[in-house]
Amino acid sequence: MSTSEYDSLRPPEPAGGRRKRQRKGRRGGGDGSREMPMVPEAEFSSYYGRPVVKPPPWESEVAAYLFLGGVAGGSGLLAAGAQLTGRTQLRRNARLTGLAAVLLSLVALVKDLGRPERFLHMLRTFKLTSPMNLGSWILSAFGAGIGVAAAAEVDRMTGERLPLGPLRPVLRAVEGSAGLEAALLAPPLAVYTAVLLSDTATPTWNAAHEDLPFVFVSSAGLAASGLAMVTTPVAEAGPARALAVFGVLGDLVATRVMERRMDPVAAEPLHHGAPGRMLRWSERLVIAGGLGTLLGGRNRGVAAVSGLALATASALTRFGVFEAGLESARHPRYTIEPQKRRLAARRAAGLADDSITTAG
Repeated sequence: MSTSEYDSLRPPEPAGGRRKRQRKGRRGGGDGSREMPMVPEAEFSSYYGRPVVKPPPWESEVAAYLFLGGVAGGSGLLAAGAQLTGRTQLRRNARLTGLAAVLLSLVALVKDLGRPERFLHMLRTFKLTSPMNLGSWILSAFGAGIGVAAAAEVDRMTGERLPLGPLRPVLRAVEGSAGLEAALLAPPLAVYTAVLLSDTATPTWNAAHEDLPFVFVSSAGLAASGLAMVTTPVAEAGPARALAVFGVLGDLVATRVMERRMDPVAAEPLHHGAPGRMLRWSERLVIAGGLGTLLGGRNRGVAAVSGLALATASALTRFGVFEAGLESARHPRYTIEPQKRRLAARRAAGLADDSITTAG
């Protein structure tokens, strides 16, 4: 028998060696009316059981980056609303939260890239067709705006003790414009990571490309409003409570619509294993936090607990979707079965103008 270096990749044979062909007729006193199957029942597999799609080489820091980007975007929008309505404490807390989230997201991104200069290299070009390149520009521009606005808040908190000198009047003059500039970039910052995921060939992410941006925007609202409810007195946290309610409704509806519109096989990783547990707990915390906000949001303790529940739910949503995508890339079934279903639908519709369908 010949041997090959690829023999080690072959699936193991059933116990007892190869299945012997069964003869018709009597066996062991039988009447021949029942015959043993001549081949084992087919099981779904791919070539040597290898994944069809290569899983992204991303680790947990990318999931953290997804969450922190949502926190930053939602906080920038909330800070602008507080700025326009004269809520100084909410404005300060939201600006500082947005700056902290941006800085931490940069740390997570650089950790994933391996070297800091790789992030700077992404800013050498500007490509509207590249979600990663466009997201790097959005993150940088948002970080500049929220950084200026947060620096003004820190200067006020320290009694103008920062060594700014003649730059202090300039900072005071531009902080309002910087805060509004960050607010304009806040929605793209909150949503571009959904485009980044769904633009890949990873089955679950790609199958959710139409609705995942709405899920991530709602999740960003939950995170930002929840943290604002934790850090801000209830007298000024009215906009945060309103954003929390809209975020809860948006999250529940967008998630349901996304799962319903996805291919049922591609949606399976969202319901099983660790991703399924995270997303189930996210839904529970969203409902609990939303009820707490509606019924007891004007109580400081209830508001803080509800806000923490909403922020945690947002993190679980991002991590759950992230892990579900990685899981879907590891198993050939999540790639091939939806492809077969799409092919059958095209053939049933009489479409034969692509390379894998032929006119019957």
